[in-house]
Amino acid sequence: MSTESSPQTRRSQRAQRTTDQLQNRWRRLRESTAVSTEPAREAATGWWGRKIQPVLDVVSPLGWLVLCITVGAWIVGLVFGWAEALIAGLVGVFLLLLAIGFILGRSSYRVELDLARSRVAVGDRAVGAIEVTNTADKALMPAAMELPVGRATAVFQLPRMRPAAVHEDLFTIPTNRRAVITVGPVRSVRQDPLSLLRRQLKWTEPEELFVHPRTAALQGSSAGFIRDLEGLPTKDLSSADVSFHALRDYVPGDDRRHIHWKTVARTNKLMVRQFEETRRAHLAIALSTNTSEYATENDFELAISVAASIGLEAFKEQRNLSIRTHAGPVHTETGRNMLDDMTRIEGKPLRKTSVDVSRETADQVPNASVFFLITGDQPTAGDLRKATNNVPPGVRAFAIRCAHGLETQRANIGDLTVISIGDLQDLGLALRKAAA
Repeated sequence: MSTESSPQTRRSQRAQRTTDQLQNRWRRLRESTAVSTEPAREAATGWWGRKIQPVLDVVSPLGWLVLCITVGAWIVGLVFGWAEALIAGLVGVFLLLLAIGFILGRSSYRVELDLARSRVAVGDRAVGAIEVTNTADKALMPAAMELPVGRATAVFQLPRMRPAAVHEDLFTIPTNRRAVITVGPVRSVRQDPLSLLRRQLKWTEPEELFVHPRTAALQGSSAGFIRDLEGLPTKDLSSADVSFHALRDYVPGDDRRHIHWKTVARTNKLMVRQFEETRRAHLAIALSTNTSEYATENDFELAISVAASIGLEAFKEQRNLSIRTHAGPVHTETGRNMLDDMTRIEGKPLRKTSVDVSRETADQVPNASVFFLITGDQPTAGDLRKATNNVPPGVRAFAIRCAHGLETQRANIGDLTVISIGDLQDLGLALRKAAA
């Protein structure tokens, strides 16, 4: 049996080797061809995007449909001699020629897009203005200006404008939700009454409007649990700090300013002061972006507002601040950078939980003096306790559960202080109670 199958096995192995060789040669041929033709393909793509694509974009979907029907009618009419098809083709040609007449012509404008403020908070009024100036030597006919605002598009009608005439329109942008809204570019539109052809010209660059999360002023409510100079002592000894620990023998190289002369006079031996290092105030905030831990989307927004409010208070008190989410660290160089980054945060259902983001934050910010875990009301008390197990000893840990309708209260799970927040305006009072 083995003797008879051996030739078959060898043939199959040879066939497999031949197949592998052919595949390898084909792969190398494709790679070499791709490398050699890459410049040509890039040039062709760029030429297509610059020359052809703008022309194709002029024709609307309805225009393409009319064009196809017109061509088809002409073909059917000429091949089969159907007069009705030829008439339909003539009507299509007439409509397309009429549409071309509507979009022809040159426009000469100077357009300025002005956002009064590029950063607002949820609920604040965001206003802007479009100023259009006719820079041509002759009057321009009425036209339409479009302004994309996020996924929506606002349309402004321009009247007949004389040379150097200026037309201004004001607009308001809804700020009901936290978002980064792209405003613009402003573009003029020429189109026929049937919208077969549509010609657009861009006059400005797009701008970003940041709708920051709503925040609450804590007004010093952090005093009492954010310690700085008198802060939380550690077991690390230092030769220069503010918390006196003990005396030790002088070692060459020690700062002579720390010699304790009274002890030297009494013992006739050089002794220097030794200090305990105090933990400088550094706030670490772990924000869960796992939407499975929040009952509703509004609860997730409340959690972001809580984190942003505590972060702004840290900046006011000139404290060090670190914020981390499941997606990574948040920029905290300035309050503006922090709010910009928190505006971009997106919540998603994740496998990682508060335990993971808490552990990552504790690992990345080992020198924190106060630790906040901010999450929804879905994690249990055991989950919160497990999440803060990685917080180093001596660091005061808080877990803030955010959910609309929750009664604002405080509870303790061992060394962990758990705060429930049902309304952002209750945050200051809740922190003052927790600091007591």
